[in-house]
Amino acid sequence: MNNEKNLPDGVLRVSAELLRLGHPHVPVMLDDAARTAQQAADALGVGLGQIAKSIVFKRKPDGAAVLVVTSGDKRVDEKKVQALVCGEGQKLGRADADFVKASTGFSIGGVSPVAHASPPVLLVDRELFRFDVIWAAAGHPHGVFRLAPQDLGVLTGAPVADVALD
Repeated sequence: MNNEKNLPDGVLRVSAELLRLGHPHVPVMLDDAARTAQQAADALGVGLGQIAKSIVFKRKPDGAAVLVVTSGDKRVDEKKVQALVCGEGQKLGRADADFVKASTGFSIGGVSPVAHASPPVLLVDRELFRFDVIWAAAGHPHGVFRLAPQDLGVLTGAPVADVALD
């Protein structure tokens, strides 16, 4: 891991937001990309479940971005998420890379829970609370930051929900 002064724009945006919110941990840059939860866990030397992965869905027909922050060792149950964030006549769909970038301001593999281009509908998976320390993407596939699961609520205002597949 290294902390370079010439950080990518996304990491700078996340760093500024974390500072504004009073979060004590700044983003760090990993030597290798952490586009997947497993890559991040390996690079940090932590368990897969300690990686807070960001999954983006597209709510139809209004086109709202729905961001679910879940534990790296879990899969998101789309039906549970849909029941929580969709009204009558709305459904969830998969978000492609262009939609993720346009709606969050981050590329897949670097979607942070904070500092989005447009505020998404956000949910935090309760499975993250199995750990004292977790790591989330910091706006770039090489960038991550340390936090406690309860920090996600403070940083994002998002509710905690049961969204993992059983």
